Amino acid sequence: MPLRSDWSQRTCSMVRGLDILGDPWSILVLREVFFGNGRFDAMRSRLEVADSVLTKRLAGLVESGLLEKRAYDDGGRTRQEYVLTPKGEDALPVLNAVTIWAEKHLPAPSDQAHLYVIHSGCGKATSSADTCTECGERLTAANTSWHSRARSEQPIRLSTASGKGTAA
Repeated sequence: MPLRSDWSQRTCSMVRGLDILGDPWSILVLREVFFGNGRFDAMRSRLEVADSVLTKRLAGLVESGLLEKRAYDDGGRTRQEYVLTPKGEDALPVLNAVTIWAEKHLPAPSDQAHLYVIHSGCGKATSSADTCTECGERLTAANTSWHSRARSEQPIRLSTASGKGTAA
C-alpha cells in the first residue's frame, strides 16, 4: 500500500519495506491482529479509528499478503475476520523493535501505558526484537507474549499465522 507514492519498485529494500510497514495505522492494525483482535469492530473500537481508514489499511495489508480474510459465523450471519499470514507473522520483529525502542527512549504517560515483549519460553522481558536477551532463543509469534497492563495483568500470547493466540 503506497504511502506517498508507489515505492514498491525502488532499489532500496528499506524503502520497499516502508511502502508496506511505514504507515502507523498499518502497524497498529498488525498489533491488534497479533493480540488476537482480527474482527473489524474490535479493531475499530480498540484503535478508535474511522471506518474508512481501517478499511483502507486492512485492504492494503491483505493485498500485500500480510493478512488474509477468514469467514466466521456471527449468529447466523457470515462475517470476515483478519488473520496473519506467514508473511505477516514475519513482521513481528519490526513491531517488537518499535515497542522496545519506545520503552527505552520515550516516557510513558502512565503505568498502564507500557508494552513489554516477553519470551514465553523463559518468561522474561527482552530488549531485543528477534532474540530473547535472557536465554538466547529466537523470538517468534508462537513463543512471544506482549504485556500491556492496559489490556491485562498477565502477558498475552500472540496470535500466529496458524490462528492460535488469545484475544484481548
